[in-house]
Amino acid sequence: MDSTTKSIEQLSIDTVRVLSADAVQKANSGHPGTPMAIAPIGHVLWSQFMHYNPRNPHWANRDRFILSAGHACMFQYSFLYLTGYDITLDDIKNFRQLHSKTPGHPEYGLLDGIEVTTGPLGQGFANGVGFAIGQKHLAARYNKPGFNLFDYKIYALCSDGDLMEGVASEAASLAGHLELGNIIYIYDDNHISIEGDTDITFNEDVAKRFESYGWHVQVVNDVNDIQALSNAINNAKVETSKPSLIKVRSHIAYGSPNKIDTAGAHGSPLGPDEIKLVKKYFDFDPEQSFVVPEQVLKYYRSCGEKGAGTEQKWNDLFKAYQEKFPELAAEYELALSGELPKGWDSGLPVFKAADGKMATRQASGKVLNAIAGKLPSLIGGSADLAPSTDTNLKDYTSFTVEHREGRNFHFGIREHAMGSALNGMALTKGIIPFGATFLIFSEYMRPPIRLAAIMKIRPIFVYTHDSIGLGEDGTTHQPIEQLISLRSIPNITVIRPADANETAQAWRVAIAHKDGPVVLVFTRQGLPIIDQDKYGKATELEKGAYILSDSEKIPQVILMATGSEVSLIMQAQAKLLEQGIQARVVSMPSWELFEKQDAAYKEKVFPKAIRKRLAVETGSPLGWHKYVTDEGDIIAMHTFGESAPAEDLFKEFGFTVENVVSKAKALLK
Repeated sequence: MDSTTKSIEQLSIDTVRVLSADAVQKANSGHPGTPMAIAPIGHVLWSQFMHYNPRNPHWANRDRFILSAGHACMFQYSFLYLTGYDITLDDIKNFRQLHSKTPGHPEYGLLDGIEVTTGPLGQGFANGVGFAIGQKHLAARYNKPGFNLFDYKIYALCSDGDLMEGVASEAASLAGHLELGNIIYIYDDNHISIEGDTDITFNEDVAKRFESYGWHVQVVNDVNDIQALSNAINNAKVETSKPSLIKVRSHIAYGSPNKIDTAGAHGSPLGPDEIKLVKKYFDFDPEQSFVVPEQVLKYYRSCGEKGAGTEQKWNDLFKAYQEKFPELAAEYELALSGELPKGWDSGLPVFKAADGKMATRQASGKVLNAIAGKLPSLIGGSADLAPSTDTNLKDYTSFTVEHREGRNFHFGIREHAMGSALNGMALTKGIIPFGATFLIFSEYMRPPIRLAAIMKIRPIFVYTHDSIGLGEDGTTHQPIEQLISLRSIPNITVIRPADANETAQAWRVAIAHKDGPVVLVFTRQGLPIIDQDKYGKATELEKGAYILSDSEKIPQVILMATGSEVSLIMQAQAKLLEQGIQARVVSMPSWELFEKQDAAYKEKVFPKAIRKRLAVETGSPLGWHKYVTDEGDIIAMHTFGESAPAEDLFKEFGFTVENVVSKAKALLK
């Protein structure tokens, strides 16, 4: 490069540093030190390596960038603004303010160019593994000789904190095992965390650790060495059989005379006096703020404009692909639109009461295999529990190094990484992902479940062994508080079906659902199949609650339940009728779906005039009070379970026909 090029590069990097410091100072909140330190990394990525188009941020073969160190979001906001995305300097000035496009951590959906919401550390790292799986799967399904439609890379910037979080270890292990060579992660090794130098908690050899995972590891000793950074990224692009980690030494708050390499610059503004010193150091006017030199904006906008040509070449390639492979092209375009193939649900199985008892997990497996052939975008797996959760797609192979087209995923005993990877897969247009484990182990997955709800994306979380009904495994494995805990998360839909036919409808709703994750909750134990000809139709599950079996006259009491307890209250209804008591049975598989119904429907199911109500669920009673009213009662779990056969436990904790009848009669007194 000649001296002029070097000059504009350095001015551009320093502009990002000063702009980031100004934004944090104006907000009086944020993390200035890391953006100041790693600005050269962003410069190299956005000016030299990444394929992106600010005019169309969603084009299919763009490279994905993930800021796993989400607290350093001014780094990403700066480059999105400078390269021409839909973000203004006023948006930068509005950093961390109410309803801003530029909140304190990058959030998906608020600003084009943000691929995923990364708040809790480690999540972005693991999301990237899901993105990488998505790219490999799309390439295996759609790429053809001469038509390399999907060859994009997954870039991420991660921190010491990301690598300390356990989810990063799970995800790194999985990525190495799967040889995801489309991953290029840059590790900002700045030696600083909020409490001080990382030596107080973190002195492992990160390079050796990742080499042991099967990663390609390089070390750049100075973040300001642009050529070394470029060489390392080039090497990572060449290495296609291993994920890459580039360990880069930086100095937090670089350019700050008094706060460089200090914990104080990690999570707090530098202060007005120090900001002036920073600007003097980088030859900016200390009395001016939010200055972006015209030549810098022109330089970065020209980098962004190159993306339009890159995308056009891809569009021309896809047009030729459409002519040669019209069916595959049409299939991908439909998946890309978010719409479902016509008739995908026409083959949903219908189960007969004469078939005997069936666990809803088993019914779920039958439904999955019935629809898989009509939904090529449906892929997923389990955290080492496919035989127990019945989530294996029997006509399809596993996703492995040799078979990227495989639709069965083996996440290993890595529930946290599974949830985070599912989010990355769900953000890959053309994929509907699901992942399964026992309901109790949803506890390992709380961050990705919550982030999926925040992003309004639709991974499908499948949880089986849903109650004390799993029996002898005992207290540690029997979920009690998990149902209400999941229901309490905004923008999530929890469905706990009562039998095999409700299970089929639960999958129908989950597949068609938009704008948030769906949790499907299934039993281990067999349940009676409710006679569809005699009682309410399972298709009404989509309303969240429905009258399954009504009384002959005006009901004196309403019995309501979810899951395995629905068959219990139906038996109790028959016993009550023998004693001259009219009871209505309401199956209530999803509170969230029910709350979306209009007032007239809610009144139909739960008339205000009928105040005697009894809810039955083998979980925490919290939340049921809204539906039973002050004149009702709840049969639920108030303690943890025990280790014993399921039938003994149901009797021990009062989930019997006799107890339901007794409680209902007590209400009527």
